[in-house]
Amino acid sequence: MSDRIEALRAALAGRYDIERELGQGGMATVYLANDTRHQRQVAVKVLKPDLANALGPDRFLREIRIAANLNHPHILALFDSGEADGFLYYVMPYLPGNTLRDRIDKEGELPVREAVRIMREVADALAFAHSKGVVHRDIKPDNVMLSGNHAIVADFGVAKAVSEATGRDKLTTVGVALGTPAYMAPEQAAADPHVDHRADIYALGAMGYELLSGRPPFMGATPQAVLAAHVTEEAAPVRKYRNQVSVEVEAVLAKCLAKKPADRWQTADEMLPLLEGLGTPSGGLTPTDTRPYEATKAKASSRRRLVLGAVAAVILMAAAFGAWMLRGGGGTGGHIDEIAVLPIMDLSGKDEVFVGAMHDALISAIALTKSVGVVSRTAVLRVDAGATTEEVAKSLGVQAVMEGSVFRAGDEMRINVQLVEPRTLRHIWTGTYERNVSDVLAAQDEVVQTIATELGAALTADDSRTGS
Repeated sequence: MSDRIEALRAALAGRYDIERELGQGGMATVYLANDTRHQRQVAVKVLKPDLANALGPDRFLREIRIAANLNHPHILALFDSGEADGFLYYVMPYLPGNTLRDRIDKEGELPVREAVRIMREVADALAFAHSKGVVHRDIKPDNVMLSGNHAIVADFGVAKAVSEATGRDKLTTVGVALGTPAYMAPEQAAADPHVDHRADIYALGAMGYELLSGRPPFMGATPQAVLAAHVTEEAAPVRKYRNQVSVEVEAVLAKCLAKKPADRWQTADEMLPLLEGLGTPSGGLTPTDTRPYEATKAKASSRRRLVLGAVAAVILMAAAFGAWMLRGGGGTGGHIDEIAVLPIMDLSGKDEVFVGAMHDALISAIALTKSVGVVSRTAVLRVDAGATTEEVAKSLGVQAVMEGSVFRAGDEMRINVQLVEPRTLRHIWTGTYERNVSDVLAAQDEVVQTIATELGAALTADDSRTGS
């Protein structure tokens, strides 16, 4: 070991002063070093010799160069990379904080809100990297740094670079694991050559499962047993291990962990508004005064009440949004002239009828406030379902996009909605609404009174501001 570190010091002399070893992973050894040119501490990761020999410097450096272009607040930057006397290395900022793995090992399961926040920040990093064509392929707690109470994903592009250079997704010819069994998507475990960004979404779900339950979704005596479980077994519901996790959070994780990529969230981008809503004070917790109901086949009359109640709740939400817009909410400065309301996501997976009714009602109700233009439902539905938020906005010529989701258990319904600025994905406005929709008449009375109050106050405020 001392001979190797001395050889590395000699190879990098004049550029990086190697101080000490920080740790080892499956692919590399990490050293603390001083960047002599910029006078700063950095982390130098040196590929293990057998892997470096299998890759060769030209191909590895060509592939890893892609990762150097990722500039995002939740992605650990790549400062430098190179080859020196047979050492293949890459250089990143040194963060003295712990990894998420350290936190889990010390504390076990995390508070629900904090676990959801970390998932959201990692999903944000994934959404950005995927938009640039970069897949991580090794999302796990060990690769998530905690700095200033925020998650920062390390080694972006490195596993992808190794995979592309070796032509293997599961194991290299020298026995180096690409990806970690506890978080590996089924297609990655099976060495499918067509692994794409949805493998990262699976790994995010597996990591979130561990953050909330204190254990990964699959465990086994050997790595091969764990890999086989990913391919053949269904993960137990996370609430089996921790009933304080809400059914909504459980549904998000379950969709991440779907065996077939086509059944998962198709982009990390579409998860962000859901995780944003579930990160609110009550969003990720099961309410103490209610409990989840088992899904049952609803009678026609019950479904009709639920549809009407859902529409009533959406009208209330639209009224609140209209009032906020009329007050000049969100600091938009009047630059949002028209928005698009995307189809509402049905997290329960069994309420397509009333979710469609909600989408129509939300568009109509916002249009009636006359606070902002709204693109028609027909126009929205013509846009490719796989389009990003920015592509949707550009296609429809709008300045903001509204996203929403619904989850219900029995007669209890929660609606999360966000108004998103397409280019930056900044949340301009968010709202969470919880309603019991068993008594539709009472819900409608509440809606009428709230609309009158909110719009009256908003119009008065608007008149005073404009002097009309």
